[in-house]
Order: sequence, then C-alpha cells, then structure tokens
Amino acid sequence: MNAPTTIKPQQGSAPPKAKGGLPWIGQMFNFAANPYKFMEKVATTTGEIASFTMLGQNIVLLTGDEASEVFYRSTDDQLDQSAAYKLMTPIFGPGIIFDAPNDRKNEQLKMLMPALRMEAMRDHSHKIVQEVEDIIANWGDSGEIELVEFMKQLTINTASHCLLGREFRYELSEEFAHIYHDLEQGVNPLAYNFPNLPIPKFKRRDRARVRLQELVGAIVKKRTAQTEKPSDLFQSLIDMRYADGTKLDDNEITGMLIGAIFAGHHTSSGTAAWVLLELLKDRSLLRKTQAELDAILGENGEVSFNSVREMNILENVLKEVLRLHPPLIVLMRKVSQDLQFKNYTIKAGDMVWASPPVTHRLSRLFTNPLKFDPDRFSPERKEDKNLMAYQPFGGGRHKCSGNAFAMFQIKAIFAVLLRRYDFELMAPPETYVDDYTQMIVQPKSPSKIRYRMRKDHAHPMRGAGATDAASVAEAIAGGCPFHAAAAKAAAPAEAPKPKVFKVVVDRGLCQGHAMCMGEAPETFHVDSNNNLEIRKPEIKAEEMEKVEQAVKFCPNSALKIVHE
Repeated sequence: MNAPTTIKPQQGSAPPKAKGGLPWIGQMFNFAANPYKFMEKVATTTGEIASFTMLGQNIVLLTGDEASEVFYRSTDDQLDQSAAYKLMTPIFGPGIIFDAPNDRKNEQLKMLMPALRMEAMRDHSHKIVQEVEDIIANWGDSGEIELVEFMKQLTINTASHCLLGREFRYELSEEFAHIYHDLEQGVNPLAYNFPNLPIPKFKRRDRARVRLQELVGAIVKKRTAQTEKPSDLFQSLIDMRYADGTKLDDNEITGMLIGAIFAGHHTSSGTAAWVLLELLKDRSLLRKTQAELDAILGENGEVSFNSVREMNILENVLKEVLRLHPPLIVLMRKVSQDLQFKNYTIKAGDMVWASPPVTHRLSRLFTNPLKFDPDRFSPERKEDKNLMAYQPFGGGRHKCSGNAFAMFQIKAIFAVLLRRYDFELMAPPETYVDDYTQMIVQPKSPSKIRYRMRKDHAHPMRGAGATDAASVAEAIAGGCPFHAAAAKAAAPAEAPKPKVFKVVVDRGLCQGHAMCMGEAPETFHVDSNNNLEIRKPEIKAEEMEKVEQAVKFCPNSALKIVHE
C-alpha cells in the first residue's frame, strides 16, 4: 500500500479530512466495523496525515515513518499519553501509570525495569521451560488443541511465574485466573469514553480490582514477617521507594503488578499463536526453524538465556509475525501543545493516532509488504533498522518496556514446543485470519491445530548449545541455516577492525534495560534510576566484540557504533 501524492499545503494548514462520517458521530461506525480496514482506507485515500471525527473528538491519523516520528518522538509535554488511556484507570487503579502525573508515571514505569533486565531474564528461562513442560505433560503422543486458548493459558502462566511471584502462580492460581479474566474484560471500546458505565462487565472488573488488592495486601503482610525475602518483582515493589522517599501502598503495588502482567501477557498470547500458524503455513520454514533449534540445543540442550538469543531464524519469524500481525492496531495520544508536521498544524485538544499494521504494510518501507518473509530481517536486508517504520512495540521514549521479555518468552516457549512436537493445521490456511473485533488483535477463533510427538531430534550437537565448526557443518548438511554465533565461529577471520571507535546513545530511546551493561560492564553502567552512563565512549579494537554484542542486544536499538 502506498500513500498517494498530496498537494503541498500552505504553512499551518489543517490536516486533510477523510471522506464520510455522520454529524458528531463521525466515523465511529466505520471504525467499529473493522478498525484496521478503516485506518488503511483513510491512509490510502488521504495520505500520511489525515483527520476525522468520532463522537465529537477530532482525530489525526499519522502513518508512515516520517509522520510516526512526530508521534513517537514528541515529549510528554506535547503529547499526553495519560489522557488517551483513561479506560485503564479502573483496572490499574487511581494514581497508577496513566492516571498519574507524568513525573510520577515515569517513576512507576522505571520501577518495573529490574524484572526486565538481563540478570532477571537469565532467571526467567527455566521458569518458562517449566511452565511449558507442565502444560503439555498430559498431551500424550498426539491430539488437538484450540491454539489461541492454549496460548492464553500458557502465557499467563509464564508471565505470572516470572513477574508476579510464587504466591500468584501456585497458591492463588485459580482465583487469580478469574480475577485477571474480569480485569481483561474491562479493556473494552466503551471504556474509552464511558469507563464507569454501570454495565455488568465493568461491575465485574471493579469487583476483581478490589479483591486483587485484598490479596496483594495479605501477601505484603506475610512477606513483611518473613526473614528470607523472595527475589521477584513483587518483592522489589514492596522494597521500592519514590524519589521523595515514600513507599508504595497496596493500591500502587496492585496497580503495578497488573501493569506488569498486562505487558507480559495481554499481547503475547496472540503473537505466540501467530508464530505457530505462520510456520504451519510454510512447512519448509518450519523445518528450517526446527533444524536451527536442534542444532543449537542438541539432543538434551538447555533452553537458557544465551541459547535463546542465538535462535536467529525463530527470532526473524517472530519479528515478521509482529510486523504483519501487531497486537495493537492503534496507539493514541492527546495533543497538549500545537504540533507541526511538514506544513500541517495539529491543534492542541486533538487526538493523534498511530497504526502499526498500516505503516507495516507500506511498500515504500517494506519489500513486498503483504508477503510473510522473515528474511527481510537478515543482516543483508535489515528492514527493521528504520525504527519509525517497524513499530510493533511502539517507539521512542514510550516504547513498550516489556518488548525484550515478550520476545524472550515466546522464543523460549517454541524452543520447547517445536523440538517436542510436530503440528498441522486443521482448516485451510486462508481461514486463519486476524480478529479485528477485539481490542488486542489475535487469530480468529476457533483456531484448531493437531500435534504429534516428534520421533527424533535431527542433528544433535555435542553438548548443550555447542557452536563449534564441526557441529555447525553437520547442521548445514541437514538444511539448517546456522545462527550468527555459529557462523562467526565457522567463518574465515574477518578483516581488521578500526583501531578506535565511539559508541553513542539515543537518550530518547534508552529505557534502562541494562542489556548493554551485562555484555560490556567496563563500557556501560545503568544505575538504579535506569540512567545509562557510557564510561568509555572511545573504545579500542580489542574491546569491540563486547560492545558490538551490547549494541546488538539493546532491546530499543538505542546504541550506535561510530567508527573513526
């Protein structure tokens, strides 16, 4: 899809208006019928910036990389995230995240980062593997599953185990599942404008929020009396302090835990389902993915933080799923100060929207954009390098901070499933499509598949995750495109690198994940407030490899090497 050429407007022109709509109601019915199709049509017929009204509110849709930069790069003083997401206040609680002033909201978001850093992720890997093993323990040699429901259960299990702590996963699992379901049902289009309507769905949401805070308060009291404290996000929130020294109360801890679990589960289940569906639509790609997993992990290889990061084919499949099936079809902000885009003025009081699936299907940004093509993220093509074009997790300072956890979680899940079972579709491939009637996009139900135990693991390698040249050659002989780490070990020596280089950081992208510090602690340091310090901007050639790894694994692509 290409945006049409538009006549260059005069300075300060209002954004062009999309055709159609009713008085005051505006485009509400067109949007509700199919949000993605509506926004795609608006972008196709009107251009990269277009305005329309819904329920009396003027909305400006920004698509493409240039317009998206305005959306993602503007400051909190210019674009108010909180005003666009008041529907989350009854779920998170008063004064939490979107209901908090910007300074307090940013403090709260930073408090979630310790659970998403490298050391925490190392600990998460065995928990995810355990959850996959537990849920498939009674599968037997063959059977059928409803894929979306299965992935919902698996991702809530892994997210609660990794992020909430043992109490929620093992002591309160059944009650928490009901509470979480009722909270999820509160994410409803009606709540954007009428979050407190006295309808049954919202009443159940409010009761669930009250009950969850009661459970959190009881766990806080129990943990306070314990001598040995668990090392999980729950405990870190109990111990956390705001900059002014105040502790989080039970309401705030509850809201933060809900925020964490929404980030770790709400969008991951549909994405995980689409990974398997897209692989089953292309059996040759499935075989390559399985061969890569066999090559990296060996017969009894450990699914670890390091081995998961080597799964490049699986990662590119996941990236392509996120491009064609991004779980969030629209992101919203309220304009607090007039904004300028090219020769257009977006007025304070307007809403601005970004639509990742529309931008992701622009042919000027992605080659053959409707084709599922994981190779577009290969080192040769790098079609995700334009951060304003590839935006499944949003972008800029408010990019979803759980993006690294989501990628790791889904890759670890399939590192177990694809080595244990073969799968097949139970309906024609074209019938598995996105369900755009939901707030969070996922495959349309029913989405049934069959599974059958794999009889063998092709090309086992010596030891867990071995990457020596002989074992790589064995994997290649079996048709497995080897992963980057193995390729580097097996390839001829590279040309000498420059003697000195600089590493720079884009502060508007860095969120403090500290992956860089884990790779190159001599060069990078992230403090308790998630502020990154580059200790040695100028790095010698012999230190290059560690810094290159730090740049590669930065979840937000905030680091860049500049050669001298």
